[in-house]
Amino acid sequence: MSRSPVWHPFHQHGLGEDIPLVTHAEGAVLQTADGRRVLDAISSWWVTTHGHNHPRIMEAIRRQTQKLDQLIFAGWTHEPAETLARGLVEIMPDGLDYVFYSDSGSTAVEVALKMALGYWHNRDEVRHRILVLEHSYHGDTIGAMSVGARGVFNRPYAPLLFDVGTIPFPAENPQPTLDALEQACAKGDVAAFIVEPLLLGAGGMLVYPPQVLAEMRAICAAHGVLFIADEVMTGWGRTGTLLACEQACVTPDILCLAKGLTGGSVPLAVTLATAPIYDAHYSLDRDKLFYHSSSFTANPIACAAAVANLEIWREEPVLDRIATLAQRLAQKLDALAQMPAITQPRQCGTMIAFDVETGSDAGYLAEIGPKLRAHFFARDVLIRPLGNTVYCMPPYCTAQDDIDRIAEAMASGVKACGR
Repeated sequence: MSRSPVWHPFHQHGLGEDIPLVTHAEGAVLQTADGRRVLDAISSWWVTTHGHNHPRIMEAIRRQTQKLDQLIFAGWTHEPAETLARGLVEIMPDGLDYVFYSDSGSTAVEVALKMALGYWHNRDEVRHRILVLEHSYHGDTIGAMSVGARGVFNRPYAPLLFDVGTIPFPAENPQPTLDALEQACAKGDVAAFIVEPLLLGAGGMLVYPPQVLAEMRAICAAHGVLFIADEVMTGWGRTGTLLACEQACVTPDILCLAKGLTGGSVPLAVTLATAPIYDAHYSLDRDKLFYHSSSFTANPIACAAAVANLEIWREEPVLDRIATLAQRLAQKLDALAQMPAITQPRQCGTMIAFDVETGSDAGYLAEIGPKLRAHFFARDVLIRPLGNTVYCMPPYCTAQDDIDRIAEAMASGVKACGR
């Protein structure tokens, strides 16, 4: 077979690693062209919630393809977008009354940043500084990279990125984080603070408690700083609740959602905002309108999939499934934590993670990462370690015997590849 012309994301083709061809999927299982049954232990990059090819979502997509495939959304609308927006406002925290559509987590963050800056600009107030949390990751477009941690993900593109203020990650003692946020906000030039609530994903599956999230929100509110919650990964049940913010009783000024918005079936993202942010752009002056869009904004087929996802959340015991999965994963993590090479075991909802002791070779580019990935795949388990950080975040439908297989692969991988 000749070499594929496809350039894959986050993949170094020069290493010559095999790229499996997946032909179909169902539930938590991927079927490959060579007949393998691979467990999707990371929900295909954290997007698949209820399982692959969920019948209700697939049926909604089929129905919509027979009605309307695509429509310009500038000054036009369609029923799936209207139904979805009303459903989101109903299910999300009170006050997030306006829904802006985009097509990925990165663009949802770009929208949030532009909303925040536009809010202050249209109020004729000079606030332009953005604060971020250390180790954060918000996507790979220019604005999203700018508010993420500087490092391997964005080093070649540094000339394109704008400066931000970095608040230290709340480790064992959160006080330095809170003090730094207070001092930064008190300067009066901060437009917004963007965070991944409770769980930082690509930064290493780092966890911090709800109380810290609540205190950070309170500091921002006290200084009039807009609070942006990037729940692209943490939303739709990953942390045990619909939103991670719920656990801190926090309502952000701006909320970013994607990934599980359609159950992980097709791309769609939303940025929800409060009335004051919408009102700052509402005017007879066209110069003050919100200048952002993409060709496929609010694609009707994607919106129909998201409407079906909302129906599943309303009508099925999704939170019960999440609680059961989290309990089963906790039991496996307890057993894994007994291994001497495993450090920093941690859990947040349906995500469990740990670090593998490697000496000085740690971090995203740790040599153990590709070795572990190959070990897991040889055992028909899809896990992509973040360097020496191993984690799993399976779909909510994952059965007990499949969880057992995932845990067994993790344990054998640590024995084979760890110190």
